Amino acid sequence: MVALSCQFQPVVCKSYRNGRARPSALCSMQPSQNNIKVIINGAAKEIGRAAVIAVTRARGMEVAGAVDSYLVGEDIGNVCDMAEPLEIPITNDLTMVLGSISQSKATGVVVDFTDPSKVYDNVKQATAFGMRSVVYVPKIKLDTVSALSALCEKASMGCLVAPTLSIGSILLQQAAISASFHYNNVEIVESRANATDLPSSDATQIANNLSNLGQIYNREDISTDVKARGQVLGEDGVRVHSLVLPGLPSSTTVYFSRPGEVYTLKHDITDVQSLMPGLILAIRKIVRIKSLVYGLEKLL
Repeated sequence: MVALSCQFQPVVCKSYRNGRARPSALCSMQPSQNNIKVIINGAAKEIGRAAVIAVTRARGMEVAGAVDSYLVGEDIGNVCDMAEPLEIPITNDLTMVLGSISQSKATGVVVDFTDPSKVYDNVKQATAFGMRSVVYVPKIKLDTVSALSALCEKASMGCLVAPTLSIGSILLQQAAISASFHYNNVEIVESRANATDLPSSDATQIANNLSNLGQIYNREDISTDVKARGQVLGEDGVRVHSLVLPGLPSSTTVYFSRPGEVYTLKHDITDVQSLMPGLILAIRKIVRIKSLVYGLEKLL
């Protein structure tokens, strides 16, 4: 995003008062030196393109680099179908972009949309150049998270690893934890348009949150091996059922029940745009943090 910088210079105006010309303001659109410089790693992906647009529109930050192995050399503004090019070509060299931004002494954040096998090296590079990271890579392994935590602690550099960037999903998780103390039966039903990575990170996170709270769920058939009853996650009986049907929105529903009552929590995602408020919040918050944070909910 660009900031409006103004310089006041006396110019001759057509209207006069008391016989003197009034000064007018000459304004030009220039990137502010105080803006957070954001590098989008995975910029050619759908979520990367949405992030480029969101960062460009957000106050106090600007896209400073676009990294991807696809569409190398293309202007990221054109790739995102923006009204004007951003004059930022997509590159596959993260190190070069980091070095360029570090020379400006600006505050930098790398947003990582790549894949689990690349996350550690990407964050290590960003940290070496004095930049924070926001990582949204579903199915990242806990061993990687632990290694990143040690890296960030040693370097005193902030990094957010976010299983989800959806604020709505986080609110559902928090409501589910509150409800779990009042109901003995709970099941999670999710729907996705394709069958990759099921159960989803959202369903897994909810099941993990509901486990180890001193509650055993679904006692009546907790040990059943009937496959139609879904997959049990954790040791406390939380069951997950995954629907895969093209055309369905990405949806997560948590059902709680007891005799005579059903309490339902539901969250739908229909577009990747729903993740952008969480991403912008994460970028703003991570620049003040000097360690690893796991979960966007800790920054809300």
